[in-house]
Amino acid sequence: MVNKPDANARRLKRHKRVRAKITGAPDRPRLNVFRSVNNIYAQIIDDESGTTLASASSVEKGFEGSGGNKDGAKRVGLAIAEKAKAKGIVSVVFDRGGYIYHGRVQELAEGAREGGLEF
Repeated sequence: MVNKPDANARRLKRHKRVRAKITGAPDRPRLNVFRSVNNIYAQIIDDESGTTLASASSVEKGFEGSGGNKDGAKRVGLAIAEKAKAKGIVSVVFDRGGYIYHGRVQELAEGAREGGLEF
């Protein structure tokens, strides 16, 4: 019998470790990333009040193409930056969600930076 480790359980363990060190405040909220096989999601969260200030994802209306590739992730990053700037948010703390900073997660971050977010 093959004993394959649960990749999502390991990711959640890493995510808890990262979240112990970073929090989103009203002056500098947290940019959270969630990556699934076919889509990618981003939220800007104020942890003190427990509210989501802005969100963008590859499943929203008007999003063309795939969220399962790097081009789609970059467009989600640009979209979250645009929504954040509309609400007056300029600086955020990046929360990679337990994923390695590579591929789609990295492209989303670069897209958000190109859109004007600072982190």
